[in-house]
Amino acid sequence: MVNIGNAGKDKVTNILVVGIGGQGVMTATEILAEAAISLGHDAKKTEVAGMAQRGGVVSSHLRFGPKVLSPQIAPGEADLIVGFEAAEALRWCHTLRPGGLVLMNTARLVPPVVSGGLYEYPDDPVAEIRARGIEVHAFDAMAIALELGDVRLGNSVMLGAIAGHLPFPAEVLRDAVLRRFQARKPHMVELNRRAFEAGRAADAQHAAAPAAHTLTETV
Repeated sequence: MVNIGNAGKDKVTNILVVGIGGQGVMTATEILAEAAISLGHDAKKTEVAGMAQRGGVVSSHLRFGPKVLSPQIAPGEADLIVGFEAAEALRWCHTLRPGGLVLMNTARLVPPVVSGGLYEYPDDPVAEIRARGIEVHAFDAMAIALELGDVRLGNSVMLGAIAGHLPFPAEVLRDAVLRRFQARKPHMVELNRRAFEAGRAADAQHAAAPAAHTLTETV
């Protein structure tokens, strides 16, 4: 797999993180931003819709590069969609640029837009996204987290999976994750290190496929 690290230093990377309130969507975006800033990137982010309300839908936009004017990702401009929840990943596919990647957790959590009757939960979100000609890396982050002993590790699992698709080494993001826990919950550092590496391993299964995926940044 080739990442976007050498695609051009004057480019802006657009990442959309979506899911359900309480899954750690905004925390994941914050850590991604911290990793980018640690390398001197300008980074801007914004949260949309459900915000932090537990159970509400959440979308978090992150743009970073030498100079970023707006945090908002326009439809058709996201390089990467990170779906903490499968139906939300599908619902936001219109924001992905041609050739972009969807990286998603397959654990099923029914969002309020479904339980409220505004949106019908798809039978197979992964298949529907692939039917649109979009490359998808999908795995059950919740199951991986539970195997490690704590469902809350799903956030670090997802960040580990993202790490191979960024314009900087995976270790930069790993270190940003571990700094967060070293400062706040030092007893959780090793568990989150393992969760991060488990996420990288889950994504590597897709990277081993014949058509390796490369993100290309946008101006």
